[in-house]
Amino acid sequence: MTTSKRLSDRKVERFQKNIKKRGLVPETTTKKKDSYPVGPIVLGFFVFVVIGSSLFQIIRTATSGGMA
Repeated sequence: MTTSKRLSDRKVERFQKNIKKRGLVPETTTKKKDSYPVGPIVLGFFVFVVIGSSLFQIIRTATSGGMA
């Protein structure tokens, strides 16, 4: 029996077991992990760009005498 056939048989078996539970079946059979949808590196880069650009804008405005 091939691996994909075994996996599909296992899924069918789980589904067949859940049919008789009627309302007591969990929403999903896969385990959910609590994590951010964006990685910490991407989030850090985004914060760096936003804060860096705002600081750059403040410095530029201050050096031009308030007229951008």
